[in-house]
Amino acid sequence: MKNSLDTAALDAAIDNVHRAGMPGLFAEVRDGDQVWRGAAGVADAATGRPVTAGMRHRVGSITKTFTAAAVLQQAESGRIGLDTPIGRYLPTLVPGERGDTITVRMLINHTSGLAEYLPYAYPSLKAFPALADTGPQSLDDHRFTRFDPTELIELGVAAPAFGDPGGTPGLYSNTNYLLLGRLLEQVTGTTAEQCITKNVIERAGLRDTAFPDGPYVDGPHSRLYESWFGMIDPPRDYSDYDMSWVGPSASLISTVTDLNRFYGKLLAGEIVSPSSLAQMQRTVPVISQEGRTIEYGLGLHPMEEPGQGTYWGHGGTVWGGGALAMIRADGRRQMAVAVNLQRWNGLDSSGTPQPHPIDHALAALHRVAMYG
Repeated sequence: MKNSLDTAALDAAIDNVHRAGMPGLFAEVRDGDQVWRGAAGVADAATGRPVTAGMRHRVGSITKTFTAAAVLQQAESGRIGLDTPIGRYLPTLVPGERGDTITVRMLINHTSGLAEYLPYAYPSLKAFPALADTGPQSLDDHRFTRFDPTELIELGVAAPAFGDPGGTPGLYSNTNYLLLGRLLEQVTGTTAEQCITKNVIERAGLRDTAFPDGPYVDGPHSRLYESWFGMIDPPRDYSDYDMSWVGPSASLISTVTDLNRFYGKLLAGEIVSPSSLAQMQRTVPVISQEGRTIEYGLGLHPMEEPGQGTYWGHGGTVWGGGALAMIRADGRRQMAVAVNLQRWNGLDSSGTPQPHPIDHALAALHRVAMYG
């Protein structure tokens, strides 16, 4: 078979992201049996240690696809009803009328109306995403804080609701996925992390994917540099961080190879049933954390380019790191990219992030990886 991956173009595109200001990044692109892996830049700005394509990495909200898949599996077995009110399962966490009207499905696709708890757990994020008046101090304050997920959920539930349950556009909110974690615990008798590990990570045959059991990343990994829109200069390393502030919403550690394997198995119907996958791909409009309206399914997000088909996957960020994994609807073409700098944009006087050469270079890499 003719190699359909333009490896020279991929090499050039990943180098361009590094040249635009990204300290380090690495990626894997697949087209059928063809695989390209690339890396550019440094994993440690102080020592010059290079990044490699096999490094483990905090993948942020990509975790949500894993959590959603675990919930869909329990729905297939009859332990969870997607359209059952969450109050039937967790009456003390979501009491009263909202518990009676918010369904499990609304949690998975972010149409519950529940607010995001992060601005309340992290005082620096009080104006998030309008960031002109915020600062990074609470990132340092909470580096080793062990958050209680029940307390975080209570913050989100007690905050002013975004809208009515089931209304659209929904609001992308980590509160929803912490509740799904508690739901998995309720119906399986294990922790959400144990349930997802056994039923999703191990089922997919992922060898380098795991939830952290402390603030450190095991195995070869990059430092993660947070710029906080230029307010942290030079960017500070947050690779050591207790991820209990997001838990089953965004704490997973993986590799670009494992991410491609996972999404390949998912779209092949090997993680959830084809009918569950079809439900995961039924989207509604949701307002993202950046304030944009996106289409969102059950733990999956589509990307479309006219004439190029639809891709499915998820992105994620943590303090200092980010990742994106996407797979074409036919399962053939895949991309997973990891970066070790976050919030590299400067802000204008209104607190709006300004375009940066990294944005353009990353978009070009994504285009080459996904569409050739």
